[in-house]
Amino acid sequence: MIPLPIGFIWSLVVSGIMMIIILTLMIPMDRKYIVREHGKINYKKTTIYLRWNVFDSLTLFLSVYTIFCVQALNILLFCGRTIENSYVQFFTNQSQVWIIIIVIYLVLRISVTLKSIKAHWGDELDDKQ
Repeated sequence: MIPLPIGFIWSLVVSGIMMIIILTLMIPMDRKYIVREHGKINYKKTTIYLRWNVFDSLTLFLSVYTIFCVQALNILLFCGRTIENSYVQFFTNQSQVWIIIIVIYLVLRISVTLKSIKAHWGDELDDKQ
């Protein structure tokens, strides 16, 4: 069995810690602000999707962090470092993980925001057409 390089191990640890922080913010927010009826979200009564919230701020921070990781990776590669370098391994893994998570969150956020807009103003929009 081939041991994992140290950069990937540190990246997994950092990603795990950051995911725990994200989940400790997301779960209470979900329980406090999202209204569920019969197991489904009631978008008419749930207003958190129509305003900036803590999770959006966290996503902005993750976006800046990801830009930093990609730029650090570029600098390391331009300086001649290879994948054997621990820092290259770390920044490669961090960049991939957080880009995927940010894109998934963006798609989900747009989806629930549009559903919420339709639930709140759907009747008014239909009447105007």
